[in-house]
Amino acid sequence: MTDAYGIALEDTNVLADVCGVQDYNLKVLQRLLGKPVFMRGNELFVDSADACDRDLFRGVLNQLLDAIAEGIPASPDLITAIHASLTPEGSPRDPKARSCADQFKEASVQIPGAFSKVFPRTANQALLLSGFSSHDISFAVGPAGTGKTYLAVAWALREVLSKNRRKLVLTRPVVEAGESLGFLPGDLAQKINPYLRPLYDAMESLIPYETIRRMEDSRIIEIAPLAYMRGRSLNNAIVILDEAQNTTREQMKMFLTRLGEGSAAIITGDVTQIDLPRKSESGLVHALSVLERVEGIFTCKMDGRDVVRNVLVKRIIEAYESEP
Repeated sequence: MTDAYGIALEDTNVLADVCGVQDYNLKVLQRLLGKPVFMRGNELFVDSADACDRDLFRGVLNQLLDAIAEGIPASPDLITAIHASLTPEGSPRDPKARSCADQFKEASVQIPGAFSKVFPRTANQALLLSGFSSHDISFAVGPAGTGKTYLAVAWALREVLSKNRRKLVLTRPVVEAGESLGFLPGDLAQKINPYLRPLYDAMESLIPYETIRRMEDSRIIEIAPLAYMRGRSLNNAIVILDEAQNTTREQMKMFLTRLGEGSAAIITGDVTQIDLPRKSESGLVHALSVLERVEGIFTCKMDGRDVVRNVLVKRIIEAYESEP
């Protein structure tokens, strides 16, 4: 204990939030610092005599406490993001830049009538939400579990339910059915609904089902396979194109040129899971290259560090990414 440096927390509820379930947050912090981190009484300690270790420990805890005070969950991902922002290995930061807690708070999404406020859980997620607000066309690219679809839906629902936009259009390429849906039973909505299930899962976790049903009945929410978007001009709408890695070059160009006055498009996809025939180039991959320097288009490329679904999912993605 002679080399340990401690910080006392008077509020036991805050102390419990910082430590996490079964002290998991402390284990994350210990792994990041490379020094033993433990709790004794109402104090948190880092077992190090090094001034840099102590400063970093104090800096992470201070930002984490700021985040908790703003209602942001003290998640392992937030701790990792705060640590990355304070270390040379993380993204370079101006000393006068806002703290992670400030960035996460400002990027949060309050949906009218939602179950709870939506906060980003990683630095890239905060960047993504900020990009949605400042650009008419946004690309969210990354592996499964990074929250790209969930955050796109959350932001779109906020815009529509706040009456900033008139409607929400959900679409995706139906690769498995070859864009031919006639053999499936039911009307168009029933045919395409299974393919848009991830988007509906996100909506149902954010707002009551009755609200979704009411929005569908009043055509505030519209679903359509990508093939049915040709020839349309969408005004004052939010359009989400999910699974965009399975678009062709022609489909992507067609979709991007559907935007009318007051509309915004969010394109999500995972370029490692392309289901197109081998001779077909992914419209998402092509668009990311062609539009790289086009002003007004935002791109956020996420990776395994942004996976928030399950720690095992993160390990699986990292294993595939490291495969030769």
